[in-house]
Amino acid sequence: MGRKSYDGRVEGAEGACAVAGCEAPGEYRAPLSAGDFDGPGAYRLLCLDHIREHNAKWDFFAGMSAEEIWEAQSPIPKHPRRARAFSFAKDSDPGPAWADFDDPLDAIAARFRESGSLREARASSRFSGSEQAALDVLGLKSDTDLHAVRGRYSELVRRYHPDRNGGDRRHEARLTRVIEAWQTLRKAKAFA
Repeated sequence: MGRKSYDGRVEGAEGACAVAGCEAPGEYRAPLSAGDFDGPGAYRLLCLDHIREHNAKWDFFAGMSAEEIWEAQSPIPKHPRRARAFSFAKDSDPGPAWADFDDPLDAIAARFRESGSLREARASSRFSGSEQAALDVLGLKSDTDLHAVRGRYSELVRRYHPDRNGGDRRHEARLTRVIEAWQTLRKAKAFA
């Protein structure tokens, strides 16, 4: 047995068609009035021939102006989209500036790992988050200049380079971090 498709027939409907003079059984719903759809509303039962006639005459746009028809057919929804408004309370902390970080995850993590005084110190610092991290690798403070950075870089390269310490490769990871820190700091806007 195949699946029965919905054809609009009301199962178990009893009575004749609502059209005067028609003796056929009324098995199909036809609304009494058009308008805003708010549930099934009031309806009358019609036979198959009269429901076809009713549907052929049905005009959803009857009585609408051209603008109302255009709006009803528009693919753009009439209702405005609701978006949550984000705002900071007067006493809340807006968090770190995204521009100070190369990686957005670093910016998110910075909000949760720094204390208030450290966050204020970083905000007043002339270095971005990644530049501040590079200064930390070199063991320098944020009041340093490019000459001091270059001197500290040279000192650490001599200390950790395998050619300078008898071929010992245990410090290669540290040397790599020092070189990356120098590459970051030599281009810092604070030294421009």
